[in-house]
Amino acid sequence: MDRDTTIDSGHEVLDEAAGREILSAGTARPPQPQSPVMAWNEWDPLEEVIVGSLDGATIPTHHLTVIFNLPRAAQPFYRFASGWRYPKFMKKLAQQELDGFIKILAGEGVTIRRPDSIDFSRKFKAPRWSSRGFCVACPRDPYLVIGDEIIESPMCWRSRYFEGDAYRSLFKEYFRAGARWTSAPRPQLTDELYNYDYRVPNLKAGEPMQFTVNEFEPVFDAADFVRCGRDLFVTRSNVTNLMGIEWLRRHLGFGFRIHEIESRCPQPMHIDSSFMPLAPGKVLVNPDYIDVEKLPSVLKTWDVLIAPRPDPVEGFMSKISMCSPWTSINVLAIDEKKIVVDSSQPTLIKALKDWGFDPIPTPFLSYGPFGGSFHCATLDVRRRGTLKSYF
Repeated sequence: MDRDTTIDSGHEVLDEAAGREILSAGTARPPQPQSPVMAWNEWDPLEEVIVGSLDGATIPTHHLTVIFNLPRAAQPFYRFASGWRYPKFMKKLAQQELDGFIKILAGEGVTIRRPDSIDFSRKFKAPRWSSRGFCVACPRDPYLVIGDEIIESPMCWRSRYFEGDAYRSLFKEYFRAGARWTSAPRPQLTDELYNYDYRVPNLKAGEPMQFTVNEFEPVFDAADFVRCGRDLFVTRSNVTNLMGIEWLRRHLGFGFRIHEIESRCPQPMHIDSSFMPLAPGKVLVNPDYIDVEKLPSVLKTWDVLIAPRPDPVEGFMSKISMCSPWTSINVLAIDEKKIVVDSSQPTLIKALKDWGFDPIPTPFLSYGPFGGSFHCATLDVRRRGTLKSYF
């Protein structure tokens, strides 16, 4: 049966009509209207957001889950500098751009919240492994907000195991004010989880897809999911396995559907540089990583906007970026029209205007070595809107 027109509970499969009835009614606990946390999608008017920080940023400890998710040109730098603090000049350049981004959000009336400062260069140990930390530049990765619930992800990077400590004071505040706060099973991250014989597959030559993680335990990064009301979309990746996807599917229950999108990226990590919903009925798609003909059938009624190829960029920071050039579509919607986009991408900016959006260009390339762009650098805490089905 078609996964997009059925709901699989693990023991029974409901037909499409029954699925629509359940999706309409939902079975989850109703969200608390007084909660300071409330966001159902990627485009409702943004009211409050957590923006990442570069305080204490440390180049992550060398591991296959880190190095094989980096562009080939950047790998030597991260191998050599593993475990050291980021150079001050890199932090200065990125901080200038981050400050400009925050100024734009504040100018739009958005409340800005920040994580606490932590020294990620300190080494920590688990019974069977040790690591230094990374940074809190990208709060989108470890947390997923669904309505009034904050869900902590079981991330597979050992260097990110204690990253959540920087958000504890914020989340305790949100919890006391009425938000729900859930953590997925904390992973062991022992060697059994990792495919140490992994090599980047040559998909063009017909080699089968490989991943750095197997199905030893549930792991996922929240940034591998995007929200469209009662429907979420996900890509299996080098940081998100099938068990992780299934954990979230069961946790959310019948009120939601999770649709899996196959990635053609040889090093897949995070959906928001491949598939980015911008507004009801409109989604921006990276044609290199996503086969439009294989998108879930529910998207047949949506406008699939094919992203233009990224404009070339220059400079040291772009050469050692952790991200592919397709971070160009890692944009942040302030509402259904206003979208923050990197100023280095005039072709995309023009395309967004032609599609009826109001792009807000701002420089952000120097943030790439810390893990992402605008969508990665934020976690939307509250958007003004209600839970709907858009399909």
